Amino acid sequence: MHSSDNVYAERGLGQRQGAGVAPALVVVDLNYAFTAPQSPLHCSADEAVSATASLLDAARAGGRPVAFTTLEYDAAGRQVAHAFLAKVPALLMLEPGTRWPQIDDRIAPGDGEPVLCKLFASAFFGTPLVAMLAAQGCDTVVVCGASTSGCVRATVVDALQYGYRVVVPREAVCDRDPAAHRASLTDISMPSTATSSASARPRRYCAVSASARAPCRDFGQGVDLSGCVTGRLTGVPGGRQ
Repeated sequence: MHSSDNVYAERGLGQRQGAGVAPALVVVDLNYAFTAPQSPLHCSADEAVSATASLLDAARAGGRPVAFTTLEYDAAGRQVAHAFLAKVPALLMLEPGTRWPQIDDRIAPGDGEPVLCKLFASAFFGTPLVAMLAAQGCDTVVVCGASTSGCVRATVVDALQYGYRVVVPREAVCDRDPAAHRASLTDISMPSTATSSASARPRRYCAVSASARAPCRDFGQGVDLSGCVTGRLTGVPGGRQ
């Protein structure tokens, strides 16, 4: 029985896409509804929050664009997203003025970093994210956040359909169900984009070269970009040390 890697390779699918030269960081729904253990929507998020904090440090040091998303439902939003909320009624707890839609303080947005409110899964749907990325001349979206099988995956698919290269650092995304997390990372990685390990040194961000090792572009000054190996990203930040 062939592994999924072999099946995709044999059939001409799942090539490693890699990053471009102008990345933006999109932090998907790491709000208290998804990070606080007392929330019914809680994901196992501590590792993802730590890895995201390192990614934010690197992006900010390099002056790269950063955007956060959250979910929030007022009366009008509940009408618009009626079908979506019928599928996931626990989302109704994300009411304006409550703690739940707020971004976790451990990765609090900086001055000028937008928090885009959305009603559905994708960070692109119904938000100005595309306009922001275009205005900043971005060609790559680094996606982290929650949940891997839901809003992260939807954001990755839309980013590709808008023409962006996409990188998903594995340790910077999380889910409620480990099996769904693993399956979604496989699904994201094989046909569409690049997943990466955050197990190497923090503050290293690699793009991908088709030739083994090569110099890479980065989030900005002072971030080591060496160490790219044949289409798999090996050095995305993996938490603080």
